[in-house]
Amino acid sequence: MTASAGTKPLAGLRVLELARVLAGPWAGQTLADLGAHVIKVERPEGGDETRTWGPPFVAGSKGGASAAYFHATNRGKKSIALSFDQPAGLNAVLALAKDADVIIENFKVGGLAKYGLDYAAIKKINPRVIYCSITGFGQTGPYASRAGYDYIVQGMGGIMDLTGAPDGEPQKIGVAFADIFAGVYSTVGILAALNSRNATGEGAYIDMALLDTQVSVLANQGMNYLVSGKPPRRLGNAHPNIVPYQVFTAADRPIIIATGNDGQFARVCEVLGLSGLEADERFNTNAHRVANRAALIPLIEAETAKRSSVDLLAALEAAGVPAGPVNRLDQTFADPQVIARQLRQDLTRDDGTSVPAIRSPIVMNGEPCVATVPSPELGEHTSDILDLLAEGGDPWTAFPKDAG
Repeated sequence: MTASAGTKPLAGLRVLELARVLAGPWAGQTLADLGAHVIKVERPEGGDETRTWGPPFVAGSKGGASAAYFHATNRGKKSIALSFDQPAGLNAVLALAKDADVIIENFKVGGLAKYGLDYAAIKKINPRVIYCSITGFGQTGPYASRAGYDYIVQGMGGIMDLTGAPDGEPQKIGVAFADIFAGVYSTVGILAALNSRNATGEGAYIDMALLDTQVSVLANQGMNYLVSGKPPRRLGNAHPNIVPYQVFTAADRPIIIATGNDGQFARVCEVLGLSGLEADERFNTNAHRVANRAALIPLIEAETAKRSSVDLLAALEAAGVPAGPVNRLDQTFADPQVIARQLRQDLTRDDGTSVPAIRSPIVMNGEPCVATVPSPELGEHTSDILDLLAEGGDPWTAFPKDAG
């Protein structure tokens, strides 16, 4: 299975990525999936740190290897290995910045100013640029100078206190939640700024922070606190506002039953042989079920434990009750819906070898949006781009065969 090479909505957009690890590269990859031409600048010594964050590793086409982690967030890009500390490297980056539509960077606050690569300096040579700075805590405030790490931000931003068993320790989410959301919101901000530039001709500066992002996606739990004045407590796999809406154990594996209203609750009771329970005054409304959660859940669990997951899920689906399995990743990628939606994409290198990828969730005009080439090897495109610069050519047209 290969990705479509049709024209994409951001074809021709020029993105200079001065970012590493996850949040910035995630934004860059999302833009590449949508057709943008993304040039990633890496350190000559080792490149992006995530290249070594393994195992597992993906073998390079010319020897060596990069970690699967790196490949999760860098497909569709061109890699050039340059040092800002060397005049030649800095001049090349400035030349790219002069004609970039978008610059993404995640250095510490003020970290690029000494190189003349900060927004104030770049705006003088490229006033139309959309410049997105991603940091742990933003450009202002008492923590602005601190380095930002997803794990720490998950703790500071409250999500860990909401995750895990009620009587257990706080838990981080299984992926870098704050980093990825920061990358997604950075993309939203960049696209909004581009739309504004189309109308005004002016560029923009985007100040994106991991902690801001984490707090902003507390969603209903954040509002539960703001309205009640009481910090919500973690409930494991139970929902704070809806009951029963959680993991239950079938005879062979855990499943999720997501009961969203009173009618669905009545059908759950019917499927489980608990007819009449829906009329019990302790459980006849969602508010009553939330208040009497401790009495209700054991009654349901006693019945789900008697049925196989296959039979129980089929019966719930037939009754119109939302339910589903708790899959391992091998089961997820073998799921017929995941296969039908082409969420796995195998991207082919120039030498014919392929690298697996997980496409972005965006489908536009029936076409899944994913870059057509896998993540680059370190410095793979350095000589081509430097040669074009030396000849007075346009480095952004170096690889038209896979742009857009």
